[in-house]
Amino acid sequence: MSKGIFVVIEQVNGKVQNVGLELVGESTRLKEDLKDDVVAVLLGHNMESQVDKLFHYGADKVILVDDAMLENYATEPYTKAITAIVNEYDPEIMLFGASSIGRDVAPRVASRVKTGLVADTTGLRMAKTEAEFAKEASMGCTDPTRALLMTRPAFGGNIMATLMCPRTKPQMATVRPGVMKRIEKDTTKTGELIKFPIEFTAADMNIEILDVVKADKKSVDLTEATMIVSGGRGVGNAEGFSYIRDMADALGAEVGSSRACVDAQWIEKDRQVGQTGKTVRPLLYMACGISGAIQHVAGMENSEVVISINKNESAPIFEVSDLGIVGDLKVILPKLAEAVRKYKEAKASN
Repeated sequence: MSKGIFVVIEQVNGKVQNVGLELVGESTRLKEDLKDDVVAVLLGHNMESQVDKLFHYGADKVILVDDAMLENYATEPYTKAITAIVNEYDPEIMLFGASSIGRDVAPRVASRVKTGLVADTTGLRMAKTEAEFAKEASMGCTDPTRALLMTRPAFGGNIMATLMCPRTKPQMATVRPGVMKRIEKDTTKTGELIKFPIEFTAADMNIEILDVVKADKKSVDLTEATMIVSGGRGVGNAEGFSYIRDMADALGAEVGSSRACVDAQWIEKDRQVGQTGKTVRPLLYMACGISGAIQHVAGMENSEVVISINKNESAPIFEVSDLGIVGDLKVILPKLAEAVRKYKEAKASN
């Protein structure tokens, strides 16, 4: 019988990435209904120092595969290792981050173990209602009470679709970074460490990593940002983003964007917030010249504080804002940035 909620933990340069901790946290919530252990799957080399962190954020068990071939991500060795774990432990659910790594390895694992995969999900929950149980049973699910319902954007983000994988196990999904929330860290929590050895051969590495080059850039991933200043169609053109960047510089924030600006090639794709971009939950989100289409709001509605600037007083963005300013962002932002800088200078001098 399939059992356990398994989370594949990403690591880069020997450090566990946030998306893995978010998925462990979400798994503890699924655990309340499923009554199974949360199992973190950690692949890498000399990674044992990171194991306690996974326990502290909710994992009941950690399966560690330690090998020099796994130090840097490579498709074939990671696929082999994860597939072996699935075959050995037969998990009920297996989750991956919808990152470049997760999107590469998850479908390969799904193909090898002959199960389904729902990609880029933004919501996970166990089936609870009689109607959901009946639907699962009609599709061949042997135990509808253990069915995972996975929600993701469809048709360009215009609707949200809920999908299921009733006939095969594990029930697999990649989950968008920033959507789920980590649980509070508990440094007293411990768990079971399982060291899972795998025999790798030279044939398992079908590529040669010549060098690992770290990107030299000041900006961080939007899903990691504590403050974001985003621009929309209201900035007017690519040059209009200078107002957004200046405000972000004053705050020490990251620059974000709506889809319209990315489509117009005013800003890079990795700055896009929304259903077809990145889902963020910063302490402060400033939406400047953004109307508030549901596709954008879905990517930032969990922000702690939302401040919006828009010429249109009836713009939908104001409905999800803590503070709304009606006016021209090109007039308001320079004054606001100046005020922030003066405040910081005064605070530093005291």
